[in-house]
Amino acid sequence: MKIIPDRIVALGFGKYVRADKIVALVPIEEERGSGRRTLVYVDTLPEPLVASRTEGTILRDMVGLESGSVELLRELQMQIGQVRPLLKSSIRSEAGLDLDQLSRRISDLTGEQ
Repeated sequence: MKIIPDRIVALGFGKYVRADKIVALVPIEEERGSGRRTLVYVDTLPEPLVASRTEGTILRDMVGLESGSVELLRELQMQIGQVRPLLKSSIRSEAGLDLDQLSRRISDLTGEQ
């Protein structure tokens, strides 16, 4: 997972931290109740912050929803690259799916070739 450096992550209780400053997320197991969910360790603070959000939710905000999507697009593009031209042509004429065009759109979205 790649953390988005300048992204601001909401911890709840009106607390916000930059994603690249969070060094650890620890779920609070005991006394977990009204607003006590996660300890968030920030590299510039001596004590952890108590967040009202779960560690999974905070982590998703740190890396962004697009993180998993980009990995999926890269994998799909790699798979498309392994399809032989004759089969691509057959798929295009039979199913109307242009794999080369799809690959170009993936490159545009990810910024990679």
